[in-house]
Amino acid sequence: MLARDNYSYQKYQKELAKKKKKEAKMQRKLNKESAQAEESPGQTSEQAPEQVS
Repeated sequence: MLARDNYSYQKYQKELAKKKKKEAKMQRKLNKESAQAEESPGQTSEQAPEQVS
């Protein structure tokens, strides 16, 4: 009898790796945004510059 591949386990491992990579990416993004906010506390990305007519 031949050994069978455990495809469901491989798929589970692949999904876990994707989730871990996505979480790491989100964490890097949050760290980058907070570092930029500390550099320029006077301006935030949400504030739009006032237009003079």
